Amino acid sequence: MNTETFEISENKVIIKLNERICETPGEVLASPLFRAVLERVIDKLVRRDSFLAGIFERRPVAGETVALFIKTLGALVHTPVQSAGQVVPGAGQFLKDPALFNEFIEYVYNYWRSFDRFLIANDHGQDWDQKPYRTFNATIGQLTGLIRGMYRDIQENVTGIHPRIYRQVAAGAEVSSITALKEVQFPAPVYEKLNAVPVIRQILIYPPLILNPPMNKRTGKFERVQKNPLELFDFNPGEWLCYPAKVGSLIILVYFHNRFSELGHSLCNLFEMAEDEDLARKPDGVYAFGVPGGALDGFGAFPTVFYDDEKNGVLVGAVPGRNEFGYFGYLKKMVLTLHNIIMMKRGKLPFHGAFVRILLKGGQDVKVLFVGDTGAGKSETLEALREFGETSIQDLIVIADDMGSLEIRREGVVGYGTETGAFLRLDDLPPGYALGQIDRAIIMSPNQVNARIILPVTTFANVIKGHPVDFILYANNYEDIDEDHPVMEFFPNPEQALGVFREGTVMSKGTTTTTGIVHNYFANVFGPVQYRDLHEALARKFFQAFFKHNIPVGQIRTRLGLAGWERNGPREASRELLDLIQKSSR
Repeated sequence: MNTETFEISENKVIIKLNERICETPGEVLASPLFRAVLERVIDKLVRRDSFLAGIFERRPVAGETVALFIKTLGALVHTPVQSAGQVVPGAGQFLKDPALFNEFIEYVYNYWRSFDRFLIANDHGQDWDQKPYRTFNATIGQLTGLIRGMYRDIQENVTGIHPRIYRQVAAGAEVSSITALKEVQFPAPVYEKLNAVPVIRQILIYPPLILNPPMNKRTGKFERVQKNPLELFDFNPGEWLCYPAKVGSLIILVYFHNRFSELGHSLCNLFEMAEDEDLARKPDGVYAFGVPGGALDGFGAFPTVFYDDEKNGVLVGAVPGRNEFGYFGYLKKMVLTLHNIIMMKRGKLPFHGAFVRILLKGGQDVKVLFVGDTGAGKSETLEALREFGETSIQDLIVIADDMGSLEIRREGVVGYGTETGAFLRLDDLPPGYALGQIDRAIIMSPNQVNARIILPVTTFANVIKGHPVDFILYANNYEDIDEDHPVMEFFPNPEQALGVFREGTVMSKGTTTTTGIVHNYFANVFGPVQYRDLHEALARKFFQAFFKHNIPVGQIRTRLGLAGWERNGPREASRELLDLIQKSSR
């Protein structure tokens, strides 16, 4: 490329643009990035002794040979294969078998597209983020068209055939972001080094974006430590980016290492991006995701940790930059852990669950909170409800898909969300659901157990408005249905309700490394466990308020964890729920 640097690591390419992108085929072919990719291809094919390497007469394929090959490609962009050997002396050695040459070009093109490709446009005072559409059009759009056009021109000049079918694949970058340096008002010197890390201000993605991160499960919980992790390492600004996340009413700055670029950029489908005015105030939390080396090893064998900087009013999370932590769940759940702790400190009760507003035809408006652990069937039941309620439900509005908080007011209890997106298991969604949403989706590990999809499901206005709670249901995925265990039942008093919620029982679905029946305090290891005394006092206060304000509290048996009921369990639960809502609205 032109005025930029790049990094190739494992399955990703990161291009950092400082001024302008390549504008001609010649500039692409002359770029260090193109040569690096080509050399990787040649090395791979030679080591494998592939027949495609047969276009090179001698071994090893030295630097001069690679340079001559690139010149040959430059000629083939404009010249038919019959003339290219005359235009570039020595090019004939590559063109003895045009069909083989064509297959080699196809392999190079597909090899390039096999990478997760990111383009980072560094603002440097150019006000790119003030005209993001023009910037994206002049970078990611131009690069895509240029590379795709080169590939087609070379193939046509080699084969002499004009294709009749054209596929507009994303041949350039799949993700592009505009970044800028921002002077965040941090409360202490230890945080000021973070201001050297560029902050993402705009993101463009080409969905469906299919990613294969290093890991597809999460294990353990986040441990509170007594030392600020930021004291243990320094940021190399060229290796990090910051995604400024609006997590409900909070601002949490997520700093992610290039090693996990695909995960960090995927936050755009989950959390609203902070505005410039949000960055003008002290953040509520910061999170370093992908800390290099062994900087965190002193915290134990599994150092997924957070520090409560009570003096400065900031929560700090940190996770090592090793492949075992390369799963989106580590990114999302740490952010939500920080949120939950802050909410508890402010007297609000965090919940792990889904909170939805259901508008029935006729004007009735019911808000239902589902509480339950990962894989309990919350999202699946809601999707089934959306399907079954097509004739009676006017709208189903998501307020919280995974985490949120509750606040007691004089008139009742209101709930808030955190995310505008959802991180869902593909296996548990209704058939065809993912395909129906694929034009907005980021899909992770599609060929593995616990394949996931991240997609927008609500607006930030819905998340932070504050909605009165009408029903509270614990999502029970582990018990079958019989005369003594109906699909839905309600508790007669706060103590019985607290017992079930406190036990936090769930049949694990394999989304973490646990299997079978497990118990997590209030189905929420993301804050309440670490601050149990504070949470217990809040829980008693809130459950008493539920009953004082006549909010029904019960449990709904989704049976999602029982073999054979993965689909029909949530469907039957949704039928019962719809019947309950309709009766309550009469």
